[in-house]
Amino acid sequence: MRRAEPVLEVRDLVKHYPLTRGVLFRRQVGAVRAVDGVSFDLGPGETLGIVGESGCGKSTVARMLVGLERPTSGAIRYRGEDVTRLSGRALKAVRRDVQMVFQDPYTSLNPRMTVGDIVGEPYEIHPEAAPKGDRRRRVRELLEVVGLNPEHVNRYPHQFSGGQRQRIGIARALALRPRVVVADEPVSALDVSVQAQVVNLLERLQDEFGLSYVFIAHDLSVVRHISDRVGVMYLGRIVETGTDTEIYDHPTHPYTQALLSAVPVPDPGARERRERILLPGDVPSPANPPSGCRFRTRCWKARERCALEVPPLAVPAAFRDDATPARHDSACHFAEELRVVPDGAGPLPDRVAPGPPPPGTGGGRDA
Repeated sequence: MRRAEPVLEVRDLVKHYPLTRGVLFRRQVGAVRAVDGVSFDLGPGETLGIVGESGCGKSTVARMLVGLERPTSGAIRYRGEDVTRLSGRALKAVRRDVQMVFQDPYTSLNPRMTVGDIVGEPYEIHPEAAPKGDRRRRVRELLEVVGLNPEHVNRYPHQFSGGQRQRIGIARALALRPRVVVADEPVSALDVSVQAQVVNLLERLQDEFGLSYVFIAHDLSVVRHISDRVGVMYLGRIVETGTDTEIYDHPTHPYTQALLSAVPVPDPGARERRERILLPGDVPSPANPPSGCRFRTRCWKARERCALEVPPLAVPAAFRDDATPARHDSACHFAEELRVVPDGAGPLPDRVAPGPPPPGTGGGRDA
């Protein structure tokens, strides 16, 4: 079956922040490589989850998708048109269709505005979206859609709980009837019970309005619940991508396997049987990333080749002829499937990267 045309195409997206020195005469001495060559597609009605550690570039990708940051290079195509080249009215029209739900429901809402004004503000920027006399009714409808009492339209943000504030942010994002919603860690600041309510709300709204989501989070359990496909980011790059089943049950990249081994398991028996992968050291600085594979300084599989060659994000050669779930894109020279939670009984020893990396695979750039 042929896949539908993607509504959003991201190709080789790069965002570098310059590092400067000097007071009167500033000169650039380097760059922070926040995002360094990210590519993916988003289909209609699909949810793409993006996961990774803090500082890997997830939120920077989100901000570029909605135009809050200008990419250094690369393309973001919405329905075939590169939005990075648009300006003025053309860019404004695209922004109607690509909206964002922000991470912090406490700081993303103006405390001096009522809920009605917050949710209705998009209509002030895009007056063609709703007649002036009809906006109040639409705001009340949006509040009802996200599970809030329309009678609270004149209340202020401080009068709502964290979960209710996030619902207000979702209502604001839906005001212009977008096709794509970028959700930047929308549940990370909420209690677990409230997280489930917000995730279920997002799923219901997706079915009701035919939305496509880019769902960014560091909680792998939440991402698996809502996502159709998942991309794993490390130090500005996507290192593995596939369906939720491929990523969670058949991971082939060492970093993905390490992330999954850290997910809490409620079953004590399974918790004792699963393999725990302990990564040494810290994440390298994005201002001076390692050459070749960026994960090699913490990887137990690191070889000299990893320092010399950047592994492509593609199906590993070992799985190209296999019709198995392990046959998905993975940026690793030595990719292999690993059952992070095995079926066999008995505890497994911790996996620790042995000692310092092999010669030629140390941190930082090679001379």
